[in-house]
Amino acid sequence: MAGGAAVGGGVRQDYPGRLTLFVFITCLVAATGGLIFGYDIGISGGVTSMDPFLSRFFPSVSRKQREADDTNQYCKFDSQPLTMFTSSLYLAALVASLFAASVTRLAGRKWSMFVGGVTFLAGCALNGTAQNVAMLILGRVLLGVGVGFGNQSVPVYLSEMAPARMRGMLNNAFQLMITLGILAANLINYGTNKISGGWGRRLSLALAAVPAAIITVGSLFLPDTPNSLLERGKADDARRMLLRVRGTDDIDAEYRDLAVASEASRAVERPWRDILRRRYRPQLVMAVAIPLLQQLTGINVIMFYAPVLFETLRFGGSASLMSAVITGVVNLMATLVSVFTVDMVWRRVLFLQGGAQMFVSQVTVGALIGAKLGWSGVAEIPAGYAAAVVVMICVYVAGFAWSWGPLG
Repeated sequence: MAGGAAVGGGVRQDYPGRLTLFVFITCLVAATGGLIFGYDIGISGGVTSMDPFLSRFFPSVSRKQREADDTNQYCKFDSQPLTMFTSSLYLAALVASLFAASVTRLAGRKWSMFVGGVTFLAGCALNGTAQNVAMLILGRVLLGVGVGFGNQSVPVYLSEMAPARMRGMLNNAFQLMITLGILAANLINYGTNKISGGWGRRLSLALAAVPAAIITVGSLFLPDTPNSLLERGKADDARRMLLRVRGTDDIDAEYRDLAVASEASRAVERPWRDILRRRYRPQLVMAVAIPLLQQLTGINVIMFYAPVLFETLRFGGSASLMSAVITGVVNLMATLVSVFTVDMVWRRVLFLQGGAQMFVSQVTVGALIGAKLGWSGVAEIPAGYAAAVVVMICVYVAGFAWSWGPLG
């Protein structure tokens, strides 16, 4: 769907155009949609390691946290309500993404971002004022709807606005914003955990409204992409927008290919049946396998549960949150590496290198934890040993952040 794709030969066409200030600003605003997802990943894992939050909503987990050190470390967070709190967002995002695709196609990318931002704001209000677990979960569901719409529309918008030769870099801005959101959330968790009275967890949850407000208001001022305008039959507007975003009058070749691609898309009557044909099987396999394998790398578990993992390693409350901050910084720095190298290095090389790095580091982390805690989950973990686990987790995060994260 990205603008600038070749329509006949299978070889990418490099059209004239440059990165204009207009495109840079619009892509920057759109990419802030990644902040809402990143902030939620970082904030939720942090608050679930805060005792005031656990005592208020998940007292059974809080009691296990205060038990003697000779209890099973693996089972401290074994709670179905807590699991529902964490997973409800992802279930809602999965369902919402199915509807978001139609909204993105029929109404335009910017309005899909707007819907996502408004829904996320509503979820923030519920979570920040929650009085019981039901309000928390309902808020998480609304957050998930917002994430589903944002994650579906923002990467498409960035790809269509970016010049062909800079598409990789600008599309990585979405992943960069996710990492910024995670780091900001980790820092906020570290600060609010020190607030006396226990209301710091409400502040952590409610501040998710800040990135949501940015994408909600920003989407109102974003222009439609040329691809979206063509899809909705606005050919003249599409041509004018293409002139503006490319910064050159030499747009005939790209506009012609976009128009041909749009007409070909309209001519497809049964897309789900057609995509299963043998001729499209390689594209279908890659389109499914890459995002699936990206999730199976386990990055969401690491980034989401980092503070909880560090609590299991006997870090104190503040120390576990600071360790999460460290992994957030590594995540951001490694993502910047990808932003500036993705258009110069073969994607396949990054996939292979990053995958190997993640595999080795995960096996090492599992071996280190298993060697001490074993099957019983009961052991005293030395500080140096725990620090080695943190280092290997950082190695894992770096491998993901410059490969499967932005490229998946």
